[in-house]
Amino acid sequence: MTQRALDSSGEQTPGSPRPAMIDAGAELDPVHPVELPPSGHPDATGLTTAEVAERVARGEVNDVPVRSSRSLTEIVRANVFTRFNLIIGVLWVIMLFVAPIQDSLFGFVIVANTGIGIIQEWRAKKTLDSLAVIGEAKPTVRRDGKAAEISTHEIVLGDVVELGPGDKVVVDGTVAEADSLEIDESLLTGEADPVLKRPGDPVMSGSFVVAGGGAFTATKVGREAYAAQLAEEASRFTLVHSELRSGISTILKYVTWMMVPTAIGLIISQLVVKDNNFKDSVARTVGGIVPMIPEGLVLLTSVAFAIGVVRLGRKQCLVQELPAIEGLARVDVVCLDKTGTLTEGGMDITEVRPLGGSDEAYVHQVLRSLGSSDPRPNASLQAIIDAYPAGGEGGGKGWTVTDAMPFSSARKYSGAAFTETGGTPSAWLLGAPDVLLPDGDGTLTEIEHLNEQGLRVLLLARVRGELDAPGAADGAEPTALVVLEQRLRPDAGETLAYFAQQNVATKVISGDNAVSVGAVAGKLGLAGAENTLDARRMPTDPDEMATAMEENAVFGRVTPQQKRDMVAALQSRGHTVAMTGDGVNDVLALKDADIGVSMGSGSEATRAVAQIVLLNNSFATLPSVVAEGRRVIGNITRVATLFLTKTVYSVLLAILVVCFQVEYPFLPRHLTLLSTLTIGVPAFFLALAPNKERAQPHFVRRVMRYAIPSGVIAAAATFTTYLVARHHYAGPGALEAETSAATLTLFLVSMWVLAIIARPYTWWRIGLVAAMGLGFLIVLVVPWLQDFFALKLVGTTMPWGAVGIAVAAAALLEFSWRLVGRRFGA
Repeated sequence: MTQRALDSSGEQTPGSPRPAMIDAGAELDPVHPVELPPSGHPDATGLTTAEVAERVARGEVNDVPVRSSRSLTEIVRANVFTRFNLIIGVLWVIMLFVAPIQDSLFGFVIVANTGIGIIQEWRAKKTLDSLAVIGEAKPTVRRDGKAAEISTHEIVLGDVVELGPGDKVVVDGTVAEADSLEIDESLLTGEADPVLKRPGDPVMSGSFVVAGGGAFTATKVGREAYAAQLAEEASRFTLVHSELRSGISTILKYVTWMMVPTAIGLIISQLVVKDNNFKDSVARTVGGIVPMIPEGLVLLTSVAFAIGVVRLGRKQCLVQELPAIEGLARVDVVCLDKTGTLTEGGMDITEVRPLGGSDEAYVHQVLRSLGSSDPRPNASLQAIIDAYPAGGEGGGKGWTVTDAMPFSSARKYSGAAFTETGGTPSAWLLGAPDVLLPDGDGTLTEIEHLNEQGLRVLLLARVRGELDAPGAADGAEPTALVVLEQRLRPDAGETLAYFAQQNVATKVISGDNAVSVGAVAGKLGLAGAENTLDARRMPTDPDEMATAMEENAVFGRVTPQQKRDMVAALQSRGHTVAMTGDGVNDVLALKDADIGVSMGSGSEATRAVAQIVLLNNSFATLPSVVAEGRRVIGNITRVATLFLTKTVYSVLLAILVVCFQVEYPFLPRHLTLLSTLTIGVPAFFLALAPNKERAQPHFVRRVMRYAIPSGVIAAAATFTTYLVARHHYAGPGALEAETSAATLTLFLVSMWVLAIIARPYTWWRIGLVAAMGLGFLIVLVVPWLQDFFALKLVGTTMPWGAVGIAVAAAALLEFSWRLVGRRFGA
């Protein structure tokens, strides 16, 4: 994975580690491995191949199994060994002994469902694992006097690991080299301030570099490392800890509570109170218990999530925590970092304006030396290198770096000190003009006009004194303006338009000048781009900050801690916040946001804390993730209503049977047929269908508001038909005729529930509902299917009566759904 450094807004670009002092005119070979210079530290050149092999043999290797998904054994266990599978399995075995095979069909359906769940999650696992390998951090380790990138699990005890801005400390160790090395340990200790590290200081796995560079020697690897267990747990593929999953678990808990006493009452009623054929009584008892279980609901939720992972995987989107698909769909505010998100990493110098009569050739030489002095250039410095390459016109050779100040997001500038040709010392700062210049400076007006055009402006200033002297920036002498043009991402405008259409507020948060950022956002069509705010004037009170966040769309000169505070302020107003970024300055905000999204080319630290990593570095992938989450949530809400309607009417029918002391009207084969046609098959298609509905909270309440009245109406209509049929029919075949009439009513009412849930209609939804109705009609008219399912309508009066009752129930269903919709919202 490419190493990254910081630019003047806190963003990151490719580069490689920098020694403390080099010839500013020297050419740098970016190709690894490279020969390392001698160092005073005994471990500077790293371990030898023989030493590495010896440590591997002793097991002193970083072999923590950081997995991105469950193993095949865990997948099978999770799908097979469930509470409801156990109940249905026992009932299935009983039915295989006491009833015809058609009354045992429900068991085969469960086997098929479980198989589908295992296969789909296995597909998701393979997709996730392959993407995790692509997105894996590759730390740079010194071995045999050379630096090379290796996998994290290949690090051994005693390895010398190089560090640069944005790099994550992957194992515990002791600092061997430090060049203004600042490490953020907040994710481990909670302390927000970066810690300046010196040789001999300890570093902990899970922390990350915010400024400077260096190297450390690994002292603890594998499970002994401080954050090893945390990292392993955090990176596991999981199907839990989401509102959808926890809501379904809550529903299943209540279903269990209802099912147990109802099933006991039904068993007693059918086997003890009624003096019927024993096997028939057992079959009808099982027929009453099985439909109470919403057995396919968990399966379809898992399948929908798993297929979402596969779909997003094809778009190079790594979902490190599965509920992130659901979470991003609930987001109503997206906070974007400008560089790397709205703009591409590269920049171009459009102009260099000398100030105060500065010699233009000398300014070019200073810029050339600044660029050549850092082999780990950021985006803006890389543009300077491209415009003023080492060895170009004007030379630059003979300038030697004597000191360096790495970029800090808090400072907003970097610097370097040189000994020029002839031995003259000089020190320079390069960074944000509005930070380096005092308020009211006339140059700021000139810069403001450039910023309004969306141009990025850096100030080159000379320091009269030591580079790191207190107040060095305050007395810096403005020497030149470096004007850069940023490259807009071609797909960023469409993505911003998508979020606007979906009523998702977009906030651009950047370390750059607010006016410049607003101009860039305006070019991309961001609504409210003219509402900009300099974060240095941002109120510190959380409530006032939240108001400022809601009133403005673009924020500039934002520090890393402010980004974190901004996210918290929005969350305090009830917003669900997503944060995107690729720089080390985004880590704290990414961690605290409801959903953190990192670019694949971002720093190791950002990729580690983000729930979603866009491996193709395309901001345009985000709408796909939002759409996938909305598809899952919206569709599972629909199918959950179908499943729970069946549970409600099954429990109520059992209670009514017990209260009226009558035979249970259905055999398992009848309810298997109804469940397949009105729930199983249509739910599978509906769960995977496109769905752009905005995700709504309170999943359980939303589902039960519709499922309970629907189930009550279905049970009442079905039992009414059953009682009327008991008075209408008499003789040896009466029970079969009564069952057929009741089945007809229940099917028609269930079909109407399906027809309501399938709205808004499209051609395939209409075709789906019609196909299910045609399937039932075929069963009624084909003689051998009539016999197989024990369904035969007798006469005309009672069947048409059953239809009439179903029509009345359908009208009542329409009224109840509209009433719920008006009272509680759709």
